[in-house]
Amino acid sequence: VQLQASGGGLVQAGGSLRLSCAASGSMFRNNIMGWYRQAPGKQRELVAFMTDAGETTYADSVKGRFTISRDYAKNTVSLQMTSLKDEDTAVYYCYSPLRGGPVVWGQGTQVTVSS
Repeated sequence: VQLQASGGGLVQAGGSLRLSCAASGSMFRNNIMGWYRQAPGKQRELVAFMTDAGETTYADSVKGRFTISRDYAKNTVSLQMTSLKDEDTAVYYCYSPLRGGPVVWGQGTQVTVSS
């Protein structure tokens, strides 16, 4: 039972990146999957999540710029990030709160936006 994130990197302000998270274990299909991020010196904050029914929630700071999606067949969750800003620089973690169980976290992937 694990999540494996990928896709981070260095991008100029205004650019785009796509993060992906692959889940091992079929239980993730029936759970929320999403992304948090943590910037240096700041608390971890919710970025976006999607329920197993396809409902989405976004942080106000990323609405209109980020899009979360899931491939239920491949058991993946992705985060398309556009119009990136300096303040989007952070380590991004995929996560899934298992029903009746713990929150499973991916290992984190660094996103650095340069101006």
